[in-house]
Amino acid sequence: MKSCKMIKKCFAIGLIGLFVAIGAASAQAPDQSTPDGLIKTVVSDVMASVKSDPEIQKGNIPRIVELVDKKIVPYTDMRRTTEMAMGPNWKKASPEQQAQLIAEFKTLLIRTYSGALSQLRDQTVQFKPLRAAPDDKEVVVKTVVLGRGDPVPLDYRLENTPTGWKVYDMNIMGVWLVEAYRNQFANQISQNGIDGLVKFLQERNKQLATAKPAN
Repeated sequence: MKSCKMIKKCFAIGLIGLFVAIGAASAQAPDQSTPDGLIKTVVSDVMASVKSDPEIQKGNIPRIVELVDKKIVPYTDMRRTTEMAMGPNWKKASPEQQAQLIAEFKTLLIRTYSGALSQLRDQTVQFKPLRAAPDDKEVVVKTVVLGRGDPVPLDYRLENTPTGWKVYDMNIMGVWLVEAYRNQFANQISQNGIDGLVKFLQERNKQLATAKPAN
């Protein structure tokens, strides 16, 4: 069984690939015409960024968040990610609450896994051949994270939107990211309502913002 630390490192690769995306190491824009082309370019650029930026390697959370804000997460669909994590409760939230949940969930994901970035210098990513029909609207791009330990599968779920392919979920060792948060969100809502979940996420983000990066 893979250790929790290894899982966290692999989620860090995926999440930073989702949220930091372009511009940090290469002027080449990701190719959104194909799902595997998008993942290859984004992940390769991000890995290069991590390995070349001492501040990111230190887990400098404000720096990572700043990068995310500047790039406006153009290659992800955080609305759909948050909606899936919320399940049926999503429709119960007002537009204002939905906007808050999207913003806080994005921040939570980045801050939760940014501390593992200092350990990514020895990792590489192997891209598997895409198995999909040309007219598929949703696909899974499979990759494998290679390092000092056993290879770890890391898959991305993408949808074809009017503005190109976008990532909305990822799978590490059989666990989808959305599913990992669904029960937690449901429990918070059952106890404290939608506003309670928003407050919980805000408080958690404040804690993570002041915490020292965990290696």
